[in-house]
Amino acid sequence: MDQRVADRRADDKSNGVRRDDLLAAVIAHRQIAVVFQPQINPITGEVSGAEALARWDRVAGAEQLFNRAAAAGLSEPLSRLVQSKALRAASAWEGPLRRLRVSINLLADDIIQEGYEDWLLDEVDAAGIDPLRVTVEITENALLSDLDSVGARLQRLREAGIRIALDDFGTGYASLSYLGTLPLDALKIDRGLITRIGTSERDRIVVRSIFSLARDLGLTIVVEGVESTAQLVLLAEWGCDLYQGFLGAGALDEAELARFVAVSLNHAA
Repeated sequence: MDQRVADRRADDKSNGVRRDDLLAAVIAHRQIAVVFQPQINPITGEVSGAEALARWDRVAGAEQLFNRAAAAGLSEPLSRLVQSKALRAASAWEGPLRRLRVSINLLADDIIQEGYEDWLLDEVDAAGIDPLRVTVEITENALLSDLDSVGARLQRLREAGIRIALDDFGTGYASLSYLGTLPLDALKIDRGLITRIGTSERDRIVVRSIFSLARDLGLTIVVEGVESTAQLVLLAEWGCDLYQGFLGAGALDEAELARFVAVSLNHAA
């Protein structure tokens, strides 16, 4: 074995990193697919945006893909590839998709990096997409290391026109404190909070309280994981702005997304 290869593998083992040459090559050759889950108005059925999600046929979904990437020390290059491809795809949308917003997910590995905001703004510029059509979604985990620095980077993105959404709200312990300190535009409520709103009065009270808080703060309310009409009726009654979930549509490729949006526009007309 070449000594350099042996040394590199030894370094990987000492750092707890499991080598994944196949995934590394797929990322290097930009062979990760990007699909889009519609964000739908619960009253009119109109689609106003879509969340970009990574897909690779070797794993079941985005979560498994990013878990594999994390084990191999490839989370950051994978995340940046997905963001770059999503921005370029959305910039070329035409017809019913041309005004659609695109949401991209940021990892802690992204936003804690000094200069990340410059990279993202350069990517937006290179893609030729209006920053006003871009939303970045950030989870609480990405805020735990250095809230001041992360907040400053998010503020820079927001000043450029990019919207900021706090994702998976309700899964952490300190989320409420972030609502008053971060430059946020939207709150994405985790599917775990709405699973039992049709049967549990306690869960209904919790979710209604979050809706009230978000409205008072002027935040757009997006709910994930909506799977039943009963859930949707309650969410619409409480003031949900947008929802995602299999009740509306799963993750779609661009052709499927265009057809779905066109149908939604016809129904809303």
